Amino acid sequence: MKKRFPFHGWIGLALAVIFWIINWTWIGLRTFWAFFPMWLGFCLTIDALVYYRTGTSLLTRSPRKYVGLFIISAPVWWLFEALNLRTQNWVYIGAQNFSPLSYAFWTTLSFTTVIPAVFGSAELMASFDFVGRIGRGFVIRKDKITTISFFLLGWVTLALMLVWPQIFFPFIWLSPYFILEPVNIWLGHRSLADWTQDGDWRPVISLWLGVLLTAFFWEMWNFYSYPKWVYHVAWGGWLHIFEMPLLGYGGYLPFSLELYSIYHLISGFFKQEPGYVRVMPDTVVESKRAALDSALEAD
Repeated sequence: MKKRFPFHGWIGLALAVIFWIINWTWIGLRTFWAFFPMWLGFCLTIDALVYYRTGTSLLTRSPRKYVGLFIISAPVWWLFEALNLRTQNWVYIGAQNFSPLSYAFWTTLSFTTVIPAVFGSAELMASFDFVGRIGRGFVIRKDKITTISFFLLGWVTLALMLVWPQIFFPFIWLSPYFILEPVNIWLGHRSLADWTQDGDWRPVISLWLGVLLTAFFWEMWNFYSYPKWVYHVAWGGWLHIFEMPLLGYGGYLPFSLELYSIYHLISGFFKQEPGYVRVMPDTVVESKRAALDSALEAD
């Protein structure tokens, strides 16, 4: 049975709408203080929608871990900002109006919303029946050959990007995943291969759909903002949707997988329950839990 739309969702809606209006209409610099509350509103609204549809959500399962998503989000995005120093795929218009200290503070605050927004949106997508009905796909196993191949591919693509950034700049969104996925497997942390080894791509699809939903709002809200980001790419920079070239949206797909890998790399070291971020349809989760309970009772 569906739950009521929770109170934190109404707060989120109010924040998103109010600061969206401010961010697009306020005279003078706007984004540096309106961006965070607007995106906090997005995160809370999406979380409430997930709870309304499923009876559970990131925030309601663990407020402490939910805050933790915001904390780790900023340093994770700074990793991509560091890689962008080499590729220069995006720049921030209006950054010159800030001192280095204030720029670091406001950008870091804004970056805290990246992971909660993507993971919340992925859980929302996983709640729809069409995701649960997706059939078996091709298999990517956790065997030695596959993991070593992924790991080496990650370092090769990273090297190509660093040496020839004008040609291989898309690898900024690929190499971290190919490096980190094998590391999680070797450390015994949660990985997407836990599902793809059985040909189950539903968690991947949930992440992809969730990050595209988030990307739409990222790029739309950025379009009339100031300061804002714009893109400069050596090739493929045609047919823009907002500031982003159409091909650029493809980079969001592996980006979501990287966020998932980085989160579980970090949470694994803290021995956290790997099921906190749920990108599998609830019906599948419940059936697996029931099967496990039956097996325990049989023992």
